[in-house]
This record gives sequence, C-alpha cells and structure tokens, in this order.
Amino acid sequence: MVAKLFKLKIDEFGFGFPPRMFGALRYRGKKTKGISFSEEIEIEVEKAEMGDREIVEEKIVEKIREVDEVTPIKNWRFFWGAKEPKREIGNLTADDTIYSLNWLPFGGFVRIAGENDRLSGDLEKLEVLPEEEKKRLFCFQPAWKRALILAAGVTINFIIGWLLISLIFMVGTPRALVISGIQKDSPAGQVGIVQGDVIKDFTKANEFIAFVDKHRGQEVQITVIRGGKELSFAAAPRMQPKEGEGALGVYLAEAGMPRHGFFQALFEGLKTSFQIAWLTLASFYELIKNLFFKASLLPGVVGPVGIFFVAQQTGHIGLIYLIQLIGLISINLTVINFIPFPALDGGRLFMILIEKIKGSPVSQKVEAWTNSLGFAFLIVLIALITVRDIGLWF
Repeated sequence: MVAKLFKLKIDEFGFGFPPRMFGALRYRGKKTKGISFSEEIEIEVEKAEMGDREIVEEKIVEKIREVDEVTPIKNWRFFWGAKEPKREIGNLTADDTIYSLNWLPFGGFVRIAGENDRLSGDLEKLEVLPEEEKKRLFCFQPAWKRALILAAGVTINFIIGWLLISLIFMVGTPRALVISGIQKDSPAGQVGIVQGDVIKDFTKANEFIAFVDKHRGQEVQITVIRGGKELSFAAAPRMQPKEGEGALGVYLAEAGMPRHGFFQALFEGLKTSFQIAWLTLASFYELIKNLFFKASLLPGVVGPVGIFFVAQQTGHIGLIYLIQLIGLISINLTVINFIPFPALDGGRLFMILIEKIKGSPVSQKVEAWTNSLGFAFLIVLIALITVRDIGLWF
C-alpha cells in the first residue's frame, strides 16, 4: 500500500511466500467498431409544366456519416505456476501488477520494480530511462521513501499475525497439551512419540510433569492423539535425566484458550503477538550463539520441511490450531526480517541508515558482497536445519 501510495510500479503482490501456486493479471485494451448514422436529410423539390399540367419532382438526399465506436476492454486472466505470463495478448496489454497466491501460507510479499537492480549491477541500464519511468522505480527513490516501503512490507506480516491470533481469542479453542519437541535419545523418542502428538487426559504441563516425576524408573502408558487416532506407548521416565532435560525428554506446549469479546480479543491478540515477537528474538539470539559457540542447532527450531510436518500434525488437531500456527509464523517472519542482518529487510534498512549518516549510498560492491554472504549463510543454516528435520520426521 505504501509503494502504491508513492505511485511506484509493483511487479507482484503475493499472498503467502513462493513458490507461486497461481496468479491473476488484468489486461486492458480497446475494441473498435464502425457505426453509421444519418447526419442530415435534405428534400429537393423541382417543378415543371407540361401543357396544362404541373409536374412536381421531389428528391430526398440523405447524408450518411461513419464513425468508430471505441469500447474499453478489461479482462482478468489466471495462470498456474511460476512462469511469467505474456504482457501482450492480441490487442490487450497487461497491467503492471501480478496478484498471486503462493504455496507457503505465511504473510505475504510485494515485488517492486527496481528493488534489486542496484545489487545486481543493472542500475546503469535504468539510468537511461525517461524521468517519468524513473519516478516509478524503487532504486531512484529518496532514502526515507525506501525505508518506509521496507518497514511497511515487514509490518504487514505482523498485522496479519496479530489478526489471526486475535481471531483465535474471539473463537476460543479447546485446551490441549501438545508435544512441541523431542529431545535426542530420550525415553519418549525411543518408544515412538513424536513432535505434534497431543497427550490425552492432560491439559496442563505441570500436571503431566508431576505424573511423569511420580513414575520415574517405572514403565507408564502414555496415550496420544495423532492424525485423529489414539496411540498408546509404554515409556519409562529416567531417574536421573541430563541437565536441562526432563525425565521423559519432551518439550510441552499448552494449547487452547477461552472465548473473548471482540475488543478484548484484539487487545489480548496484540499483547500475545508482542510476547511471541520477543520470544522469537530471544530464540534467534540463542540459535546464533549455539551455532557459533557450541557448533550445534537449537532444539525445537525447524525449517521448511519441519514447518510442513508441524502444519500437517496441527491440521489434524483442528483448523483453529492451524490458523494459530500461521499467525505464529507470520509474527516470527516479522521479527526475523527486522533483524539488521544482510539479505534481510532489516539489513537493507540498516544500509539506508548508514547512507543517511554518511550522506551518500553505501558502495554497490560492498552492499552486494554483504548481501551475498548473508544470503549464503542463511542458505547454509536452512540446509542444516532441513537435514535435521528430515532425520527427525522420516
């Protein structure tokens, strides 16, 4: 919306994140049809005498005018997949913006013309464009406009997350105790309990922990709900678990909440969204600290593969929990994107801040290298987490 307000050219407005499922593009054109109509009719009268008779001759002259009737045409066309649609079809020309629905249903994105041209080294090609076209490109905007556009793009994910979390408060959800993670070589993992299982007969973590502690060293039956089915496992809680681990070796999450009124739900949703944002920031710090100082990944952190399976498991519990998960991920994306790390929107905002302080843009070469290294680091991190996810889920 901010980019549109500044009249920038928007290449794509996407719901969710790529890969693209399908898109829609509006085409405009004109249909010309020739029509004829009578403009003027003249009657000419001629008289002649023949003996004692008078002959009157009337001539009717009609002037026909032909004009072109122009009718504007607006057509929406839908297309599947990531392939870019044709910009011209017959006498129809496409609008600037593709509206897309993407496979990862978390937040959304806006692809603005000229957003990445400076980093890719294509800025010189754009310099020769007419001034009117330059005014519509992101790279030629003043720093404050670029900062507002980037900040707005990230903030919309927070708003989506807040509204989804608020919706959960409005509707309310049944209480449940969910296993949010399994510790390595734990009794729970050894018997087949997995992340996403819902523990039957318990809704509070402290009650379940008390039950497990009471039966340390003894085999107990633990019943979980997985994919709508009840499964029972016999596990023996450890007498002396490792430091920082529980007797059964699981991470627990309490799900469910009572129904709230509209305005109270919005307030509670906003408060919860800020709490989630803070926890996300703290978890990211722990993730980086563990990676560099302990050469290990933080337990409980999942990548694209893990998110898919968590969403699948959550969907089995109920649609409302899936909506809650999408809201949580949207807020996570907000926080991660705001972190001043290269290749993220926060990193680009940081570059704009440096530009304002020093009075000139950061060197194109420096910015490109910084973003490339940051992007490479994120790819490696996602790859490592994905490898671990595959080991946990397959």
